[in-house]
Amino acid sequence: MSYETSVTVTEDASPVMDGYSFDVAALESYMTGNVDGFSGPLTVGQFIGGMSNPTFLLKDGHGRRYVLRKKPPGELLPSAHAVDREFKVMQALGQTDVPVAKAYALCEDESVIGQSFYIMEFVLGRVVRDMSLPDSNPTERAAIYDSMNDVLARLHKVDFKSVGLGDFGRVGGYMTRQVSRWTKQYRATQTDDLPSMEALIKWLPDNIPDDAETTIAHGDFRMENLIFHPTEPRVLAVVDWELGTLGNPLSDLAYNCLPYHMPDPNRGDIINIDFAKYGIPSEAEYIESYCRRTGRDGIENWSFYLVLSLFRLAAIVQGVYFRGAQGNAPSPEAVKMRDLPVLWSKKAISIIESAA
Repeated sequence: MSYETSVTVTEDASPVMDGYSFDVAALESYMTGNVDGFSGPLTVGQFIGGMSNPTFLLKDGHGRRYVLRKKPPGELLPSAHAVDREFKVMQALGQTDVPVAKAYALCEDESVIGQSFYIMEFVLGRVVRDMSLPDSNPTERAAIYDSMNDVLARLHKVDFKSVGLGDFGRVGGYMTRQVSRWTKQYRATQTDDLPSMEALIKWLPDNIPDDAETTIAHGDFRMENLIFHPTEPRVLAVVDWELGTLGNPLSDLAYNCLPYHMPDPNRGDIINIDFAKYGIPSEAEYIESYCRRTGRDGIENWSFYLVLSLFRLAAIVQGVYFRGAQGNAPSPEAVKMRDLPVLWSKKAISIIESAA
């Protein structure tokens, strides 16, 4: 089976990009004292393609591999790029049946390599880029989507207090805070006057459903942030926990379901496919599986969660574009994202109109 167009094997790394290099000797010294089993010399490569915290592949003198995530260079928004929170949630979930990479060490001393960072286990597997899974057969497609659904349900069933995450966020009021947070983040990086974003900023606070339910929320749960087994349709690790917090689980589910509403030229289009023939569950089937796994009897106000997810995504991408324009994004693709906030916010408006 070929995976050339739909997945990336996670061992592929490139030379470190200009502007992202750091003192490798200082990092090697730190790892010698803080990462069990590590021994030099250390070599470093960079994973290209992410738009947030730069991610690096580390190899020690015995061929053992690790992954480093750090804050990007340049001036940052106060609440963004919280690598300490990523480390904390992965360390806590290591006690559960939610698959995550082992968290080895967190360094908040910026004198070591210039920014805070953490080191985690390297997980060899497939990172799926195309949601339509063009190189898979219907049976494997169904199994991949089912594994993704199962892992999301497992995450939302974790007792966050029992794993030491009782202080990982506030209980209740998550969507209210999300509306406020992403409005502020959008304003802080706004470059154009977008009427569709202004309409959402007005609509969202007036339409928030009951906001009491609280679980661990990943914040960016999508297929691309899962590492699948090299040959099996099984999730080995959930990655990229930068937006993780205590929150409403339906926000994760809605974000995970956005491909049913919005095609992405870089991640495939599943909107117009024959789901039964193709092996991919429809949105209704995917939601039903999640509800069954979490003991939920359906979902009210589903359109709100979709609209909030699109608004948040538009605000995030606006920030990525803003950093790219300043030369502080870890991917050169960032500067090409200027048109995405208006595209996604207009889609959100259409969902509101359809549900009216």
